[in-house]
Amino acid sequence: MVSSFMSLGLCGLESFAVTVEADLSLGLPSFDIVGLPDASIKESRDRVRAALKNSGLGFPIRRIVVNLAPADVKKYGPIYDLPISLSILAANDQIEDDWSKFAFLGELSLGGALNRINGILPMTIKAQELGFYGIFVPEENAEEAAVVEKIDVFPVKNIKNLYEHLIKKNKIETQPKTKINFGVRRNIFDFSDVKGQYCAKRALEIAAAGSHNVLLIGPPGSGKSMLAKRISSIMPDMTFEEIIETTKIYSVVGAIHEKSPLILERPFRAPHHTISPAGLSGGGGIPRPGELSLAHNGVLFLDELPEFARISLEVLRQPIEDGVVTISRARSSLTYPCSVTLVVAMNPCPCGYFGHPSRQCVCSRKTAEKYLSKISGPLLDRIDLHIEVPSVNFENISSQESDENSNSIKTRVNAAREIQIKRYSRDKFEIFSESKEKDEFLDKIAENNLSQEADLGNSSEKVDTINEYIQNKNQFPIYFCNAKIPAFILKKNAILTESAKKILKLAFENMGLSARAYEKVLRIGRTIADLENSDKIEEEHIAEAVQYRSLDRKYWLRN
Repeated sequence: MVSSFMSLGLCGLESFAVTVEADLSLGLPSFDIVGLPDASIKESRDRVRAALKNSGLGFPIRRIVVNLAPADVKKYGPIYDLPISLSILAANDQIEDDWSKFAFLGELSLGGALNRINGILPMTIKAQELGFYGIFVPEENAEEAAVVEKIDVFPVKNIKNLYEHLIKKNKIETQPKTKINFGVRRNIFDFSDVKGQYCAKRALEIAAAGSHNVLLIGPPGSGKSMLAKRISSIMPDMTFEEIIETTKIYSVVGAIHEKSPLILERPFRAPHHTISPAGLSGGGGIPRPGELSLAHNGVLFLDELPEFARISLEVLRQPIEDGVVTISRARSSLTYPCSVTLVVAMNPCPCGYFGHPSRQCVCSRKTAEKYLSKISGPLLDRIDLHIEVPSVNFENISSQESDENSNSIKTRVNAAREIQIKRYSRDKFEIFSESKEKDEFLDKIAENNLSQEADLGNSSEKVDTINEYIQNKNQFPIYFCNAKIPAFILKKNAILTESAKKILKLAFENMGLSARAYEKVLRIGRTIADLENSDKIEEEHIAEAVQYRSLDRKYWLRN
């Protein structure tokens, strides 16, 4: 007899349906699993056999073949222990009803208990998309899965309890929907702790408002690391889409905290300079997200930048430009998102005192140039804001006056980001103005007897629930910040006054800006204008933006 139960699999952050089939036949006792299983799935044979016996459910002494369909897609992890067990029991006539509208996930212990698994959120979202009525998961994963609406989540302690539920002996109650607390989140770091450094604080405010990459350069002890660690305290609140996308990554790597099923704060990752290229971009036999993806929608801080291996730094070039990193293997190619605010800090030379007003640099010219040459021109060009962090004078460091705190800065940052979200949400329709998606969209409007303006108004709102996220995630893209928007959308929204155009032209000609640097200046100017709530980029906005692109002339192009 052949039986089947439904499960789910993961390929990167994307999930797919898996049908677990079992066939029992006469012959010498054996237990085979086919359908491109990895080593951990092949080991399921021993776990399933022991779990069923120790749970008092018995294990059929027959020739058993289990197939994981689709058979051409590689399956990873021990999450199929539960559906394999159930399909064997059903094939042995111990379970009779049809459960094809439910998904089953779980790793079995030898005693029959279900252990926590990774990636439950993206798989539960997929289960809802596929129209499953419910999903059975380990009890430890139930709170995370219950974030998803319109699907029942059943927390399972062990295989025996689930078996009794399936034969209608003892019912498993559904998990209550998880209530997300979007209350005040506290950060132990605050900008009021930083004395002086007003220019650097201003630049970091601009970086947070527009998600711009930042280079901090200055002598030792000037506060570069202190400033960088505090940028997370002024980053804008995450939208619901960003929360879900970030949580999916942490769910896949198993980094979800039991008491907080969603990642509500922007990540802050600060890897050590000995990290490998694969550690930054992701990789491994089973490709997993690296530090770039773990910092998605947050901050990636690289301290002592020249100490990182050159090959590791060059890995950053394409991902920070594209917002995604692709890991290719023989059987598959996985893409992980990595839309990060990159913050890097460094000394201007090995001793750290080149250009210092009072301390003499002891490095030779050749040594200093070799040190700075570790940062390639293409990578430097991809960093939007170049900020010099000078030593703090005695008056500032000894001052008892309270500097502006992070909350007041964050208020301005949130206001600027809200302007950007509304602006670029309006552009969703126009992104596809020359494509077939426009015709499909207009057909949808006609079918529902809606006006174009009304439907656009609904689609441009930020989503607030998982269900809205599922409905919208594969439709029109939404851009949230000036640093990440496509160039043709920037061109339409970065409107300069005549005086601002003259300043930008002078800067381009006299400073020898590249096309990328020109675009970066426009993006920074747009963010500064948003902080001032200005529709157009004024003369003072572009002048401030230009000064953040001039620091490389002092250190990298010195005579």
